[in-house]
Amino acid sequence: MAAVPIKPEYGPTLGRLLAPRWRSAGPLARVATIASAVALLALILAAVLTLESTVFSHGGHVPFSFSYRDLSRVAPNPGGYVKVERRRADGRLEDSFAVEPLRLPPYSGDLSSELSLYASGYIHQLSRRYARFVLRGEGVLRGEGTTKVSTLPTYDVLYSAIVDGERMFGRDVLLLPEKPGAREGVDIVMLSSPSASSHVTSPLEVASAGVLAKPLKTFTFD
Repeated sequence: MAAVPIKPEYGPTLGRLLAPRWRSAGPLARVATIASAVALLALILAAVLTLESTVFSHGGHVPFSFSYRDLSRVAPNPGGYVKVERRRADGRLEDSFAVEPLRLPPYSGDLSSELSLYASGYIHQLSRRYARFVLRGEGVLRGEGTTKVSTLPTYDVLYSAIVDGERMFGRDVLLLPEKPGAREGVDIVMLSSPSASSHVTSPLEVASAGVLAKPLKTFTFD
């Protein structure tokens, strides 16, 4: 292929400057140069991938997906679907986002009322699971200015507790597809350290900012 003509005042090109050295280099030097170039490209690619979001997709009876950044995927909670988290260099938990199955018993009323009844037993289980559990609020969030997931209203359980020896803000979102008689959905369990983000100062603000905001806002039933 013919070289693109370059005006004399813009030359010589880098290729022309390096050509004599490349021709005089031995086989080992050429191999080392190529290997270094490949390693540099791999580092650049890895850096680009870390800036992009990762998408998790789950099939089965309750298919869903969400995207996340700056979180690492770990083993899910017992019986859960997926879990991503962020820890400090010393191993202490900062943020956690887990999705677990939710199944309601048969009911004849509206979903909001059934979730309220279900939440009573659910909160009791939380109080037995976590040390120094303190309920900070619960309820169905609706309307403008409130948090929704995939345009669906959510039933939130807000609390603080000691998890892995650290005080954490907790926000669990009980969510089902918006269809008549829906009984199978998900329980999104979110934990955030009070020091994880300056914008998160209470359980209500968990996932309103910081690394947990993206997975919650992008969560959708497929």
